[in-house]
Amino acid sequence: MFWKSRPVPVLVVALLFLAVGGVGFVYHFRELSAPDGIWIELTEFLAFVSGVFLLLGQNWARWLAIAWMAFHVVLSAFGSFRETAIHAVFLAVIAWLLFRPDSSRFFSGANT
Repeated sequence: MFWKSRPVPVLVVALLFLAVGGVGFVYHFRELSAPDGIWIELTEFLAFVSGVFLLLGQNWARWLAIAWMAFHVVLSAFGSFRETAIHAVFLAVIAWLLFRPDSSRFFSGANT
C-alpha cells in the first residue's frame, strides 16, 4: 500500500536518489580522510535524505533533489562538455518528473 500511494515518477526519482546516495556514501566512505572527503559524503547523504523525504511527500525534498542535481551540473562544468550535457539532461528529466501535475498534487497533499 505504501508504494501505491504515490505517483510513479516520484517513486522512480526517489528510488534513484536513495540508490545514488546510499551507494555513493558507502563507496566514498574510504575517502573520508581526503581533504574533500567530508563534503563528498555530505552530498551523498543529502541525495539519500532527498530520496527518503520524496517518498514521504515533502515538497522541500523535491527542491533539494533539483538543487543536488544542479550542483552536479555545475561541478561537471569543470570537466568535459559531454559530462556536463549528461548531467544537464538528467536535471531536466528529474525536474520534469517531479513537477508533473500528478507529482505536484502529491507534494501539495491533494492526492487521495
